[in-house]
Amino acid sequence: MNVGFVGLGNLGLPLVRTLLRGDWPVTVFDPAAERVAECVRAGAAEAGSPTGLADRDLLVLAVPDDAAVKGVLSGRDGALARMAPGSVVVLHSTVLPRTAVALAEEGARHGVGVLDAPVSGGPERAGTGDLTVMVGGDEEHVARARPLLETVGSHVLHVGPPGAGSAAKLANQLMMFSALAGAHEALALAGACGVPEDHVLEIARTGLGDSWVARNWGFFDRMAADYDRVGTPVSERSWSKDLWDVVAAARDTGLRLPVAGLLSQHLSDVVEDHARRDASS
Repeated sequence: MNVGFVGLGNLGLPLVRTLLRGDWPVTVFDPAAERVAECVRAGAAEAGSPTGLADRDLLVLAVPDDAAVKGVLSGRDGALARMAPGSVVVLHSTVLPRTAVALAEEGARHGVGVLDAPVSGGPERAGTGDLTVMVGGDEEHVARARPLLETVGSHVLHVGPPGAGSAAKLANQLMMFSALAGAHEALALAGACGVPEDHVLEIARTGLGDSWVARNWGFFDRMAADYDRVGTPVSERSWSKDLWDVVAAARDTGLRLPVAGLLSQHLSDVVEDHARRDASS
């Protein structure tokens, strides 16, 4: 099977490298010519536009948000209307569950499968094929895409129908960002009392305060630096966009998530401020 890939940001670029190492034939598109050129040097082919990838067996998207996903796929001129029946779209982008459901319904009208398959693990794990992949969609389409999904992910879980992968990703993000917010406040409290940050983190890693965030402190500083380097707006960074998506998804289902609401208003500033201090120290 041949692969089209749209979106070569901090996640898409290492994903393409992983697919190429797995001997997948990949054709890429991104507005940033230098990222396309990097993929071509690694063995990918280049498409002139997203619609130039509509003849692929598998079309993978790692673009920033719902609007970008729908811009590639939807409507009379979108990829879904041009793809051959039996082909499959894989959405590694984090989108709202309702967006994933609507795209799956649109794809079904054209005989095209759409999987919401967001990932967790970050760019480093994307580059080694060690991501966690949460997949929503019909079993038939999951089976067709599974060889590709297992190339990029060491933990691939089919969590339910269209929209379920997106919901699982937002749940994962809310748990992670809740821990991140708590860690920032804990370190601020300890620091105000004269306790060095590294001491608090060592205690957390060996005590009941342990979390992935504490064991990987600095991860989000590095991500912010990567986003700065490629010019990603703060509103499109996961600690901003994904938390707003959590709140929107909760509203769609009639849930009240007060912690998520607070984090969506506050955490982005905390992460960005800490990253700037880290860069200047």
